[in-house]
Amino acid sequence: MIEMALNIKSLPKKKYVMPGHAACPGCPETIGFRHLGMALGDKAVTVIPAGCSAVIQGLWPKQGWGLPALNIVFAAGAATASGLARALERRGVDAHVVVWAGDGGTADIGLQSLSGAAERGENIIYVCVDNEAYMNTGIQRSSLTPHGAWTTTTHRGNPGTKKPIPQIVAAHRVPYVATASIGYPWDFIAKLRKAAKIRGFKYIHLHAPCPVGWRFDAGLTGKIAKLAVETGAWILYEYENGKLKLNPPSNRLLDPSKRKPIEEYIKLQGRFRNISPESLEVLKRDIDRNWEEIRTALRAQGDL
Repeated sequence: MIEMALNIKSLPKKKYVMPGHAACPGCPETIGFRHLGMALGDKAVTVIPAGCSAVIQGLWPKQGWGLPALNIVFAAGAATASGLARALERRGVDAHVVVWAGDGGTADIGLQSLSGAAERGENIIYVCVDNEAYMNTGIQRSSLTPHGAWTTTTHRGNPGTKKPIPQIVAAHRVPYVATASIGYPWDFIAKLRKAAKIRGFKYIHLHAPCPVGWRFDAGLTGKIAKLAVETGAWILYEYENGKLKLNPPSNRLLDPSKRKPIEEYIKLQGRFRNISPESLEVLKRDIDRNWEEIRTALRAQGDL
């Protein structure tokens, strides 16, 4: 198991999220940022496009993050990180340049910059912190909002489906693409450390349930993150040099009978309170389609 390669005693004790930051209670981005610091330590230099993390950070000298952070406009995360990584390498600085961007800054406004950096093979780590809507500006739908979910721009539930960004990035033939969840910190930390050892463009898609936008109690962030994986709504996997590998516990969930019912996941979220039976079936079909794509890829490489 990828988690067993780590020992809690080996993780740094430094605070990478400062007290008094501006995050909402139960914020998954602060949880994920702690794990980023634990994984890469002081060698991490972050580029943060507009979004919740930029607001949480605040303004110097009262910033909330314990790592160097360069705030940048929505569309330019990967482009800025590309230039920063090249400049630091030219100066002989040993650092890991990490883009820490939301779903809007990744799948929508920042997609061109992301694709260009991936195509060029820039030596950066790109982390999409996916809370499945534009939370910072008022909970508007993004292209990573799941079908049937309420947002302030989809009052009757999102009519679209979630864009498959990890697969899109993998199609650029970059050396490393992975999914992760704030509910499985060991998995995320291990994937960050693996990415840091690989030269070229690396992408990690971090699932990050948002109490405010998803309408659930702030104490349930970790539980809902785990339920997303246990129901099969979020799949943990890696593409390393084009080869797919499922990570625990998702490797046991190829068999649908071993997954918890999707209803256990969505019933805790107010954004699905009024989902229609028809939309629920579409959501289930979307999940089944994701798993079928996984099976197809595993068969093609002889692992199923």
